[in-house]
Amino acid sequence: MLYPLPAVMVSCQRPQEKPNIITVAWTGTVCTNPAMLYISVRPERYSYPIIRDTGEFVVNLTTEKLARAADLCGVRSGKEMDKFQELHLTCEPSEHIAAPGIKESPVNIECRVTQMLPLGSHHMFLAEVLAVRVDEAYLDADGRFRLNDARMLAYSHGEYYSLGRLLGTFGYSVKRRKTSKN
Repeated sequence: MLYPLPAVMVSCQRPQEKPNIITVAWTGTVCTNPAMLYISVRPERYSYPIIRDTGEFVVNLTTEKLARAADLCGVRSGKEMDKFQELHLTCEPSEHIAAPGIKESPVNIECRVTQMLPLGSHHMFLAEVLAVRVDEAYLDADGRFRLNDARMLAYSHGEYYSLGRLLGTFGYSVKRRKTSKN
């Protein structure tokens, strides 16, 4: 089955080691109260034992500007290179965990693993969201995230796409149309 998925960069770090970034397309929200999400990672990936052992990671949303970084972080191992240094990305200290966020990302989501589920080729890390940091450049006057401005990145079967065109608002399909009075 082929369908577009969000492409996010997940940052993680063991104490006294360099931080790492892995690109993940298997991710999403699983609960709103408490706020929880998941990522799925192959056990043979360099970041897998880091996340498993530390129980924490940061989900960094990606944009068109981060497309090259997202691709490189998905095809090169952290064993071979310091991805932050190679890509000129900035480690952003987290509020509640040791793993850093990526400053150039419009949204950083700090997570603590609550459960790990082996599912086959990938293992799912269920995690509680501890904090969300949003770059103010992507907020409107009401403090809402402007997805259109961020030009978020999606991935589908080896190809990257830009997302962000507003199609409607919640409930627009059932909203009553205003009638004009002539």
